[in-house]
Amino acid sequence: MKRLAPAAAACGLLAGAAALGAAEAAASLLRPQAGPLAAVGAAFVDLTPRWLKEFAIRTFGEADKLVLLAGLGAGVAAVAALAGLLAPRRPRTALAVISGLGLLAAVAALSRPAAAPLDALPSLVAAVAGAVALTLLRRTVAGPGRPSPRPPGAREHRVPPAPGPEQPSVPAPSAAATGRRAFLRAGATTLAFAAISGGAGRALTAARDAAASGARLVLPRPARPAPALPVGADLRIPGLTPFTTPSANFYRVDTALVVPRVPHADWRLRVTGLVDRPVELTFQEVLARPLVERDITLTCVSNEVGGPYAGNARWLGADLAALLREAGVQAGADQILSRSADGWTCGTPIETVLDGRDALLAVGMNGGALPPEHGFPARMIVPGLYGYVSATKWVTEIKLTRFADERSYWTRRGWADHAPIKTASRIDVPKAFARVPAGRTAVAGVAWAQRRGVAAVEVRVDDGPWRPARLAPSAGPDTWRQWRLDWDATAGSHRLEVRATDTTGDTQTPDRVPPFPDGSTGRHSLVVTVV
Repeated sequence: MKRLAPAAAACGLLAGAAALGAAEAAASLLRPQAGPLAAVGAAFVDLTPRWLKEFAIRTFGEADKLVLLAGLGAGVAAVAALAGLLAPRRPRTALAVISGLGLLAAVAALSRPAAAPLDALPSLVAAVAGAVALTLLRRTVAGPGRPSPRPPGAREHRVPPAPGPEQPSVPAPSAAATGRRAFLRAGATTLAFAAISGGAGRALTAARDAAASGARLVLPRPARPAPALPVGADLRIPGLTPFTTPSANFYRVDTALVVPRVPHADWRLRVTGLVDRPVELTFQEVLARPLVERDITLTCVSNEVGGPYAGNARWLGADLAALLREAGVQAGADQILSRSADGWTCGTPIETVLDGRDALLAVGMNGGALPPEHGFPARMIVPGLYGYVSATKWVTEIKLTRFADERSYWTRRGWADHAPIKTASRIDVPKAFARVPAGRTAVAGVAWAQRRGVAAVEVRVDDGPWRPARLAPSAGPDTWRQWRLDWDATAGSHRLEVRATDTTGDTQTPDRVPPFPDGSTGRHSLVVTVV
């Protein structure tokens, strides 16, 4: 049996590949989020403790979802290999293991907030395909071509050949060679099935995604265009974050393992709850409204001091406050509980939308339609709040309610209900641990204090005196500002530190606080070597 172990494990792995390939094809006919890996991964994200989520974001950044899916794939491979090892001696147990994976995934798919009964189908298809493949492959490892083992002490009896005319001797193929050929044929067939079904599923999903994308959509011109950027708002220093973040480089932090693809022709937004007149809008009806264009900087609450999860873009959308007033906000409502197409929820204080800031139901980003990963067809943008309480992507419902009555996805996990963005600054140039030539050197970065605006940025070297940096012209209180300091760098190792002050006079605290529960604090610093 030890000699059979590698082949048996390979049978399990091939059966697992067949299961995933069949599931991919089935999910492409429904929706990618219903696939087993996506469903189990999403459930895992929901059950993951806060400290582990923060570790994943801090360690892997925007690759955290890829790492999770790779880990799940490795887990499936390990369990499938175990099922293969069990198959020769305990076939029923092996089938229970391989089928159990599919059933577990089906339960996970049905547990999702936006689940439908058919979402279990890809996982059930995977269970059946895996069980059938393992059964067929097992027979090639311990099938009829292999002699049964002799009981201990039994004597071998040879049957003498029957008399007959002499014939040339033709050696018969050994049972081992016959078994190897059967295994290779069955393995190649199974692998081809996995590749074809999985590839077809991926191709169909990609075609549907392209059809649902707004890449070719031409949006109307804004009724209220964004003010022209002041000359010099972008300092254009090599290595410095540009004033406007390209859409492809804009940070993405969300719980969606698979980006929801919502065809704009089918999309609907419902305004419900504590309103006088419930509203339902199609995408075309949103485009028909007077659209507003604004430059707004977004920040994720998971951003560590000096972290990358902040970006500035030019957004286009409908006035969210006007939409709420049309629906009629009832007395006592203090929360907008918005819901995305995948069921994620966000709680936004109503007063932050109605106080005059440029809160948007956004449909455009940097001159085009929203990219799918940033919320197409529509998302919320509320300046001055961290994204988890303001920036619902793929939004399908806006429900007016009370914080005392309903809690959103992250507030149920202990994060703050109200989360205004804190004053922050970051050094982009030079990079940490860079080797810098001696002499006049530019130190530059960005600072933000949405709704208040940045009034000053200061830099110090080696705990020396604070020196004022030169600020780029402000494009408004809801955008970040670039800054620059010319430093006469001398040879040796040096520590650079930055702090910002907003227009209310509040200066960044030196006290380091992690993101939980309402955003990090502290001053960004780094070490460079001057040569």
